[in-house]
Amino acid sequence: MHDTRPLLLDSDFPAIQREVPETLQVNLGYLCNLSCSHCHVNAGPQRTELMAREQVDLVLEVLAQRNFKTLDLTGGAPEMNPHFRYLVERARGLGVAVIDRCNLTILQEPGYHDLAEFLATQGVEIVASLPCYSAQNVAEQRGKGIFETSITALQQLNALGYGQGNGLKLNLVYNPNGTFLPPPQGALEQEYKAHLQRDFGLQFDQLFTITNMPIKRYGAMLLAKGEYRAYMQLLKDNYSAENLQTLMCRRLLSVDWRGNLYDCDFNQMLELPLKRGNGCSKKSQSLIASDSAPAHLRDLLELDFSAQEIIVGEHCYACTAGQGSSCGGSLVEE
Repeated sequence: MHDTRPLLLDSDFPAIQREVPETLQVNLGYLCNLSCSHCHVNAGPQRTELMAREQVDLVLEVLAQRNFKTLDLTGGAPEMNPHFRYLVERARGLGVAVIDRCNLTILQEPGYHDLAEFLATQGVEIVASLPCYSAQNVAEQRGKGIFETSITALQQLNALGYGQGNGLKLNLVYNPNGTFLPPPQGALEQEYKAHLQRDFGLQFDQLFTITNMPIKRYGAMLLAKGEYRAYMQLLKDNYSAENLQTLMCRRLLSVDWRGNLYDCDFNQMLELPLKRGNGCSKKSQSLIASDSAPAHLRDLLELDFSAQEIIVGEHCYACTAGQGSSCGGSLVEE
């Protein structure tokens, strides 16, 4: 597979620092029931990486001791981790808000038919991938039949109270089906709501527009088609310095399936781990950290990673181009 990583490391992207982290984003593993063309994780049915119970318990210990407001669960399909429900229940018991980044189709898979009801009972916010309201466009990115299965899953979630404005949040995610930037989020959200209501009687809360990241599977596709340089130039031509202040990495820490820490999910996929000694302050003088030592979940029990310099690269232009992009959608308020 073509790899964009060597092309992304040398960059003139401006230096940025982390503020106080509020979200712990945990990748529970790369196993997924889908193999989407835009996936920056290279997730799929053949992946075997899954977070073990030991690391899951460490996540809970960190949540109990540190002031994280949100646990953001991602994958792969995070629900395919055998400890998913255990983690959700105990995190909610600690009063932590939980987000499940769901591909929707998992709700219709054998063995997961009660998953939607579980998520509703726990009050979990669902952020669901639906790259278009058109069946053809979804099929091009995710495969035939995926759109229809996703619609069925959304109808199931609506029936449970999701997307009805009663506290059970259902947000959808759009990403471009090509080498272009997302359109304005607000206008596209209205299109989504109109089409999904008219055609399927569906409701949801918000639409998040996310720029495709030139790494892993999507990056390999760009290189194979000879479109990598043009796409990177598009991102740079649309760079907006105003988006630097609201980048998600400034208030988030990312955790991989082994418990290692990263500045964001994209750095995780590029194997650019957060460093313990890179500007973090110690809570305990007994813990000796070196500048070269990768940080781990257990370090969060001893170290404060606020005000630490964030590792940046060429891929960061995807988060700052145009209206900006994050796991919560556009960075620009419309």
